[in-house]
Amino acid sequence: MKEYAMDEIRNVAVMVHGKCGKTTLAEAMLFNAGTIDRMGKTADGNTVCDYDSEEIKRQFSIQTSIAPVEWKGMKYNILDTPGFFDFVGDVKEGVRAADSALIVLSGRSGVSVGTEQVFSYAKQRGLPTMFFVNKIDDTRASYEKTLEQMKEVFGKSITPFVYPIREGDEFKGFVDIIDMTARRYEGKDRVDIPVPDGMAETVAPLREMIMEAVAETDEELMVKYFNGEEFTFDEIKKAIRKGVKEGSIFPVYCGSGQDNIGVRSLMDGIGKYLPAPSEITEMAYTASSGEPVEVVQSETELTSAIVFKTIVDPFVGKMSMFRVYSGDVKSDSTLYNPNRGTQERIGKVFMLSGKKQIEAKQIKAGDIGVVSKLDKTKTGDTLCDTGKDIILTGIEFPAPVLTMAVKPKAKGDEEKIISGLTKLTDEDPTFSITNNTETKQMLINGLGEQHIDVITSKLASKYGVNVILEEPIVPYRETIRGKAKAEGKHKKQSGGHGQYGHVIIEFEPGLTEELTFEEKVFGGSVPKNYFPAVEKGLRECCEHGVLAGYPVVNVKATLLDGSYHPVDSSEMAFKTAAALAFKSGMQQANPVLLEPIGYLKVYIPESIMGDIIGDINKRRGQIMGMGESDKPGLNMVEAEVPMSEMFKYATDLRSMSRGRGIFSYEFSRYEPAPQQIAEKVIAASKSAE
Repeated sequence: MKEYAMDEIRNVAVMVHGKCGKTTLAEAMLFNAGTIDRMGKTADGNTVCDYDSEEIKRQFSIQTSIAPVEWKGMKYNILDTPGFFDFVGDVKEGVRAADSALIVLSGRSGVSVGTEQVFSYAKQRGLPTMFFVNKIDDTRASYEKTLEQMKEVFGKSITPFVYPIREGDEFKGFVDIIDMTARRYEGKDRVDIPVPDGMAETVAPLREMIMEAVAETDEELMVKYFNGEEFTFDEIKKAIRKGVKEGSIFPVYCGSGQDNIGVRSLMDGIGKYLPAPSEITEMAYTASSGEPVEVVQSETELTSAIVFKTIVDPFVGKMSMFRVYSGDVKSDSTLYNPNRGTQERIGKVFMLSGKKQIEAKQIKAGDIGVVSKLDKTKTGDTLCDTGKDIILTGIEFPAPVLTMAVKPKAKGDEEKIISGLTKLTDEDPTFSITNNTETKQMLINGLGEQHIDVITSKLASKYGVNVILEEPIVPYRETIRGKAKAEGKHKKQSGGHGQYGHVIIEFEPGLTEELTFEEKVFGGSVPKNYFPAVEKGLRECCEHGVLAGYPVVNVKATLLDGSYHPVDSSEMAFKTAAALAFKSGMQQANPVLLEPIGYLKVYIPESIMGDIIGDINKRRGQIMGMGESDKPGLNMVEAEVPMSEMFKYATDLRSMSRGRGIFSYEFSRYEPAPQQIAEKVIAASKSAE
């Protein structure tokens, strides 16, 4: 593959809600460019972009992949991103490397929640955006209805550049509204034809809308428009490019990726109207002072690049995908990572086409490449020449919202699980692993059930470790409400020295979470040198309460009296006596089970607020407040909800809100569990013994 200048490159993130034909569209682009001889199918598992074994098995994208397309003297780096919410981390990675966005939606299903979501990601990044209404050949598809929905959701910037030609229910081609020509498809052949009778009147208002948008980009064009003068094609093209870059024009194309109809016109539009890397302002901040600074995107500047994605392969090792913003990244060179404060040795650099590696001497500014076996560099890190002194803006990943416990199917695989999952976190920063020492569970924290399922499936296929997923154990606590005095006596004679320890301890609610220990012994009935043994015995007992074996909190224990034997008493005997007193005293002092309560913030459309509040009430939650939020189009509900009711909330909220809802949940405090809940927990604990 030849080298291209910055002005000849387009870095386009192709985004979609799942099952709209995004990967098939990428196949059609590759086929039109001559990169592949025949188009693969997602169902057959032979597409360029969905090459991972998990993607082939599931028949949808789970990671961002790159498909370079050479088209009419230009190079398009097509960043094929996943379409399902659980893999939004990869979408964020693709968006970070792109200069523009192509959002694909189905002409049958129209604007979905996922379409709105990916548009918001493009908007946050400030990416010029183009749309492609796919599957327009479906008899149930409606281009007109889809356009209406798009204008309602995305505003007046929605600008159709083509209009479909139908004969009966069949999609035969389209009218190019810019140059007012028509293209008809007969099988694989495309022929230019005059605009069909009657269609000129249909598309005239649409063309007028484009001309109005063109006029609004420049004062001179506005004057020309009001004077009724025709724009030249060069004026139209230049104005559209400006409008697309500024976000006042969102071009809309249509067609069928599967039948390769309308795709070539879309590809022409990408080159004509989407910006080159040199036209995009990229901000960074200085590594030394943290001051914001604009990056000059040029091949002659010192090198700066960002690693936007990491792929971990058990055989090849770690591969880091990077986007170059200035200078170039050469094979067999050294670059500095200011995020880690370390030098990185750059081996051979490649371009990627799906999983295929294309060796290159260098990756120049504006282009995308990959390098293997970087030592310290992680996703979101900057690589640059030592004198560059900048750190490029990283990637803000969503926090995990679902936690599952994981354990090995085979005994002794715990270390393999940790090793495999740690390597997978390099590849996917949106999940994390924690080891809960209290419940003795290893926890995977991810973005949804499907996300965690993919992680465990990769763990099996890549690292040979099969695991079982379980709901995490709720970290309950135990305490007392009453006051009780208990005696503990440990006396044992077995020849020689015996064992003797005797204590009387008063138990009552304490003011601190940890055990509060005091002594009020008079007359030396328990020698002072045994006080630490008594306290130690009580603290050890607090690790396992008398109700269900959970840690005991907020208890005060006062040593009042006891007795000792000058020969048989020992620290161990008094520890044992203290344990006997603890068990007896706790049972007498009205023990209760405490459950963890967390603070929930849910952001949802106002239309479903009633459903969300009802669901929170079913989860034994207490509404604390509601109203508008700082997130556009979403209202906020605040509530306190028991942790035991929240494990599947991410999945349930996604279902109730059709993907629009987001939430945060943080531990707040412990409260006594309702009797029926406590009885279930205690019964489950006893049955597990």
